[in-house]
Amino acid sequence: MAVGPDPAKGAVSNHRRRRFDVRVVPHRRRSPFRLRDWRMSTKLATVLVVPSVAFLVLAGVQTSALVGQTTALNDFARQVGIGRQITAVVHQLQQERDRSAGELGELRRGGDRELASTALKPLQASTDRAVVDLRRAAEPLADADASWRVAFSEALEAYDQVVDIRPAIPPAVVSSDTILSNYHRAIDTLLDLLAEPTPGQDRPALSDGVLRYVQLARVKELSSRVRAQLYAAARAGQYGTEDRVLLADLRAQQLTALGAFRVAATTDQIRRYDESSVDPMFLVATQLEERSLPAGDAAPEVLPAEQWWMASQQRQELLRQVEAGVLDDAVRQADDASSGQLRTTLLVVGGVVAVLLVALLISLLVGRSVARSMRLLRSQALRIAQVELPDALDRLRTVTGGVPGIEVAPAVVRSLDEIGELAEAFVAVHRSAVTVAVEQAMMRRNVNAMFVNLARRSQVLVERQLELLDDLEREESDPDQLENLFKLDHLAARMRRNDESLLVLAGTDSTRRWNRPVGLGPVLLAAAAEIEQYQRVRIESVGDVHVVGHAVGELVHMLAELLENATAFSRPDTVVVVTARVEAAGALIEIADRGLGMSPAALTEANGVLASPPAADVATVERMGLFVVSHLAARLGVRVRLDGGQDGLVARLALPAALLAPGGSVELDPPASARMLAAGAARGVGAQRMPGAARAAGVSGPAVAPLDLPVAGRPPGAAVPRQGRPVPVRAEDVLAPAASGTGGGWWSGQGPAQPAGPVSVVPPATPVTAGTNERGLPMRVPMAQLSAVTRPARPESAPARDDLDPEAVSGMLSRLYSGVRRAEAEDTTEIPVPPSGGHDEGGRRQ
Repeated sequence: MAVGPDPAKGAVSNHRRRRFDVRVVPHRRRSPFRLRDWRMSTKLATVLVVPSVAFLVLAGVQTSALVGQTTALNDFARQVGIGRQITAVVHQLQQERDRSAGELGELRRGGDRELASTALKPLQASTDRAVVDLRRAAEPLADADASWRVAFSEALEAYDQVVDIRPAIPPAVVSSDTILSNYHRAIDTLLDLLAEPTPGQDRPALSDGVLRYVQLARVKELSSRVRAQLYAAARAGQYGTEDRVLLADLRAQQLTALGAFRVAATTDQIRRYDESSVDPMFLVATQLEERSLPAGDAAPEVLPAEQWWMASQQRQELLRQVEAGVLDDAVRQADDASSGQLRTTLLVVGGVVAVLLVALLISLLVGRSVARSMRLLRSQALRIAQVELPDALDRLRTVTGGVPGIEVAPAVVRSLDEIGELAEAFVAVHRSAVTVAVEQAMMRRNVNAMFVNLARRSQVLVERQLELLDDLEREESDPDQLENLFKLDHLAARMRRNDESLLVLAGTDSTRRWNRPVGLGPVLLAAAAEIEQYQRVRIESVGDVHVVGHAVGELVHMLAELLENATAFSRPDTVVVVTARVEAAGALIEIADRGLGMSPAALTEANGVLASPPAADVATVERMGLFVVSHLAARLGVRVRLDGGQDGLVARLALPAALLAPGGSVELDPPASARMLAAGAARGVGAQRMPGAARAAGVSGPAVAPLDLPVAGRPPGAAVPRQGRPVPVRAEDVLAPAASGTGGGWWSGQGPAQPAGPVSVVPPATPVTAGTNERGLPMRVPMAQLSAVTRPARPESAPARDDLDPEAVSGMLSRLYSGVRRAEAEDTTEIPVPPSGGHDEGGRRQ
């Protein structure tokens, strides 16, 4: 259930806490995906981080490209460097192949196998050692590019085939072409591996360096194959059928490769090759090779085997030296390019890191300055919004004398930038807000005083009108005129309640007070008497509960507003049921109606208003009842909540123990006046919860028929004519029945008084009919002429008491209240808002 503020708990103002409430937009949750919801520190960090990240990304891309180039050039340099081992393996394979070709030619003539095997073993061992060196040098290139690893694998597979074919050489069981083709394939794969290094398209100089030593290696390979053919023919003693064609093709390829080398080689490399080509040993081999060329129709000369081998061996060594020099040039060029690229990459990375550090340092200094200014401004804004301004408003709201002076603190940010100007502007806004709050406080006090004065004056007029109506009612004998007077009497009572609502709106206490506890039943009856459709209220079970005197008037007002709402927003043919019972240390009152009800959203809004009384504004005037109930509930500490019932709404009021009091020594209720008896009978509630004196008064004569309220089986509008006219009842008639003589009743210390005599109800002079039928005859109303007044039992031992004249006491109290209110209306010029707190039994503030 919603609760009003409990003054006993000493609740501290909501803005007084150690930490500020940073939820400046409580109606909307902060989303990390909305840029406008980011905190200033996050935005500053984003402003600093995003460019830095962008710079890092660009620098990273550039650095990654440089690192990639450095890595590629490093791999290229290592691949070019391993060319030394590759050319060494190629040179050894050429020696082994050329010698094997000669031994195969000798074996075809019937040569000694042992001698051939002995001559080939040193060459084969040298080749194996060169391959081992190549494998060892290729281990660092295990993570090289895939094409180089594939080429290296193919070269090793081809060499393995050479190893497998070696045992077939001494027996000469396999053709020479088959054996030599394995050597050719192994050397070709090694030359392809030698040409595999690629520096990229943006490095043509390095590519030319690779092309030079590859072309020279092919020149050397073709020269070696020419040597193998001539040496095989020399050992065999003759040329084969295809040797002449093959030699011509090899010489043509050699000249083409030499031309390509001269095109790609540098001047120094060409000079070195030319110097090697004019070496005497080179010239001897060239001259011997020229002798093998065919001259006209004559057969080519078969060269001496040993002489040709020695001369060609010297030529191959000279070509090997030139090849090593060209390869060294390429390796040196690749190493220089790799080291230069590494230096460039390191310089770029160092520059990026240095620039980034400097930018971050400057950004942090600027961001820290901005963040500090924003943090100070935010702290001051929160302090003003949650501490200083609410404190000033509280002081202005609770001040009773003149308006005090309120100091506005200066801006905490003293910089001359936009943030400093914003801080000064915020201080100006704070100063303007305080000024407006002071003006509003003065205007509110004036308006409240106007409300109080108008309400007091209206109350005086209403009281005088009620007195006049009382006089007219006592002197009037015409039933129709008397009924109209009763209606005016009830409207005047409702006008008085409206004036009291204006006093609540102005923050002033009601002037109707009682100094002794009153039963909860009379309180409910008094509340029902304050509304227009009081006939529809059904007060059912009421526990033995008494309410302290100072809270009776405000409780009656609050209940009357709830009953008015229940009857106004429910069908006229339904009743409003009121129950009250004791619960725990308090009491619970339920008001249930069968009306329109409220939507869940409207019900939640109404309960929020009941829990937290709003300030007076235009919307408050439009919903005066809800505003009055919320403020009275907060003033009395009553918990009020609206819940959806079966067909309408149920209003629940939880009375705290502070508002309840024991019944004291009151044993019997005082007698009810004729006004109250008639009104109770008219509402149909007199027989249920009428005071005991009214039941024991021994009322004789015809009973007053109850009001024709809706019952089962009778549609709305089919009313049964009443035998007697309902007499209006007021709250003071229920809560303060008049005593006779010198005392009696709960207004004095003598206790309840004895009834003065029976009260009779005179039947109507004319019969009650329900109209005429189709033939024009009157229609009888069954049981309309019967008595409806019951005589409940009363203790026979009740002591005799002398009662005062109820009319005299009522007139005396009315005149007393009228004089007091006229004095207040004439003398009151300013009514300060009283501080919240409790009341004592005499109605005084605690």
